[in-house]
Amino acid sequence: MDEELGLLSASALLGLLDRGEVSSVELLQHHLDRVARLNPALNAVVTLDTDRAMGTASRVDDDRVAGEPMGPLAGLPMTVKDALATEGLRTTGGATELADHVPVSDAEVVAKVRDAGAVVFAKTNLPRWSGDVQATNEIFGTTNNPWDLSRGPGGSSGGASAAVAAGLTPLEIGTDIGGSVRLPAHFAGVCGHKPSFGIVPQRGYVDHVSYGVSDADINVVGPLARTVDDLTLLFDVLTGPRAELVDGWSLELPKARGTAAELRVAAWLDDPACPVSTEVSQVLEVMARTIEEDGLRVDRTARPEHPFEDVREVGLPLISAATSPARTDEEFEELRGVLADPVSADAVLRMRAGGTAMAHRDWSLLAERREKNRQSWGRFFRDHDVLLAPVSFAPAFEHQHGGNLYTRSLVVDGVERPYADLIVWTSQFGYVYLPATVVPVGWTDAGLPVGVQVVGPFLGDRTTLEFAGYLERLLGGYRVPPLARS
Repeated sequence: MDEELGLLSASALLGLLDRGEVSSVELLQHHLDRVARLNPALNAVVTLDTDRAMGTASRVDDDRVAGEPMGPLAGLPMTVKDALATEGLRTTGGATELADHVPVSDAEVVAKVRDAGAVVFAKTNLPRWSGDVQATNEIFGTTNNPWDLSRGPGGSSGGASAAVAAGLTPLEIGTDIGGSVRLPAHFAGVCGHKPSFGIVPQRGYVDHVSYGVSDADINVVGPLARTVDDLTLLFDVLTGPRAELVDGWSLELPKARGTAAELRVAAWLDDPACPVSTEVSQVLEVMARTIEEDGLRVDRTARPEHPFEDVREVGLPLISAATSPARTDEEFEELRGVLADPVSADAVLRMRAGGTAMAHRDWSLLAERREKNRQSWGRFFRDHDVLLAPVSFAPAFEHQHGGNLYTRSLVVDGVERPYADLIVWTSQFGYVYLPATVVPVGWTDAGLPVGVQVVGPFLGDRTTLEFAGYLERLLGGYRVPPLARS
């Protein structure tokens, strides 16, 4: 049992704690031992808080023996993405400007898990200001994928997904503005949930130097775990109004629209505007056929009224605008130069420049187009309950350290593709605030995991989690990477 503790679900570990079969101190030590043994190869965990975590675990053990009321995460060790402020523990956002930064208060979601009894013992790696599909930065270096160390586990919550996949932690809190929970879940073979926008507090999110006093558009904070039940467990702890609204607001999400067998399922598994690679497409096609063979109807033709390309014309510029506070003054001026001489740059860089340096009037008009697309999705989800879609056009790819999100490229199926296409399928649903749950649904012939997005109506998080749980049971869900058993 001790050898497998780190690979058990959070729910199973909480059961062992409740029954007194393991103490919180013992469980924490087990995970610290796994970090010491496996993290040198992964570089997923970047900052430890061992002494304070041991003190917290010991207090939880004492309270449990004394019969004190226990929170839903009482005694469970867990890690947190380094884009979320942790009181008294170094928090960098992956940026050299904050290399020695120690916050004086927790991000609201960190406070929530501590209040629920969790033992936060470490921070996990990410790219600078959470701005890449890899987890690498100048402070901590590069995180590797436990399925193939020559590849990344995705980003920006890449340290989080690698740590969960390898059993260094049972739960993680990530952030997602262009896919930063969903992409790492797909690349590392774990589960992730991007909540509906606005239902989880994001104050304390470190996305630029003067962080923490406002909310970033589109960005959400969400859980990563090895099972869908664990996603739901952490999701229930994280949801609710931000602290300043608690006295006047409450949140009661709708129940799932039905059991998985009762849900109306649509599938948008490929599109000429962002073609999916052969190896990912094969896994998703097997998934769809297996669902149909299990007796569920899958509508493969249903689409929203607005075109796919709106994600490039509306969604990606809005994401660039939302992430623009992270640009340095020099970067900002360079992007303004692109706008002044647009012929000198390709379409992707022009989009980034336009999103970063646009006038407020332009942003308002884009936001108006977004609202029309949100209404379009609202009409779509009158006739369907969930939509299945790719997370990304490719599986985990080899490390790339040159250039950036907007200048790199990938060769897939013999075709050179813009690196920024990696975030197109996730951004398609993120900029319109929809919930999406990612669950592993298969592996490529090369042994790399493939996830699927289960997308639902705004505030329909429990419906997407319900269907993701069904896919997990039908197709097997998470598998243990060989490295995690070493």
